[in-house]
Amino acid sequence: MDTVLGIDLPTWWFLLIGALISGYGILDGFDLGAGAIHLFFRKEDSRRIALNAIGPVWDGNEVWLVIGAGSLFAAFPLVYGTILSVFYLPFILFLVAIIFRAISIEFRSKEEMKWWRKLWDISFCLSSIVISLLLGLILGNLIQGIPLNANHEFVGRLRDFFNPYALLIAVTVLSLFMMHGAMYLIMKTEDRIFTRLTIIANNTSKFFILCFMATSLATLIYVPHMTAIFKNYPILFVLPITAVLIVLNIRRSIEKRQYRRGFVSSAITTALLLILFAMGLYPNLVLSNIDPRGHISIYEAASSDGSLRTMLLFAFIGMPLVGTYTVFMFWTFRGKVKLEEHSY
Repeated sequence: MDTVLGIDLPTWWFLLIGALISGYGILDGFDLGAGAIHLFFRKEDSRRIALNAIGPVWDGNEVWLVIGAGSLFAAFPLVYGTILSVFYLPFILFLVAIIFRAISIEFRSKEEMKWWRKLWDISFCLSSIVISLLLGLILGNLIQGIPLNANHEFVGRLRDFFNPYALLIAVTVLSLFMMHGAMYLIMKTEDRIFTRLTIIANNTSKFFILCFMATSLATLIYVPHMTAIFKNYPILFVLPITAVLIVLNIRRSIEKRQYRRGFVSSAITTALLLILFAMGLYPNLVLSNIDPRGHISIYEAASSDGSLRTMLLFAFIGMPLVGTYTVFMFWTFRGKVKLEEHSY
């Protein structure tokens, strides 16, 4: 098998797709979180300011999801096909929610009627919550495994997705995004909405820490395969310990009103949790909870070495460009949000 810098090509793509998903979780996470807490703002100006805080960046943040999905299709087509077929209905709901979220942002300010704006406010909030919960639901089922037979065929039922562990992960993802979004909005706002957001950030951070503790305990008890790597390589315990310290630093930052540091800490937390998820799966991408022969590893699912090598070259060129564009976008729209004539 071909290698690059001593790492085999499937592992390179495993790492690259993980980086793309982490980028999406960090960037679109605060957009979704801002939407999930949108109805906590009662004043019209506050809701408009919140929308304008994410207005210039939300659609660009979703590029990371598109690239991640495209990379999964190109590098691991078997996994792409299996995941889409297994989570067909959740993904359809996910796409519908993305559509309604987008049109809610764009349609809200097209008319002055209160009922019109309230309708799209509710749509924006609910679609953001649904997307967050669906992402967590899919993640939770991938962590504990899905019912695949030896031929990688789904033999479960829809209600199997709504198991207690997956629902716990869904709520944890939502709580993380709400906290992440609240701290992003704090950095972009001032005056009355700033004060309101400090209260929301304080409450959502407490909610996330409770969910984090419950999820960690449930994973240790009910999903032991996710911790097997730490028994084999004790040095890796530094990662979950670091995750706990970063989560505690979020609370410390909020109490000291250091919201920029808190936002960075919540971004690092998102990345660390996804890293721990990837470490628990590797070298598999999909686990079967009924037949070990149903597991799909990166080596079994990978495209040909020639395809992986060629795409890797384009990835090494394209990813820095996307990263540069993202940095430029945030730098261009830095600073506090002010309402203007053409604001949302």
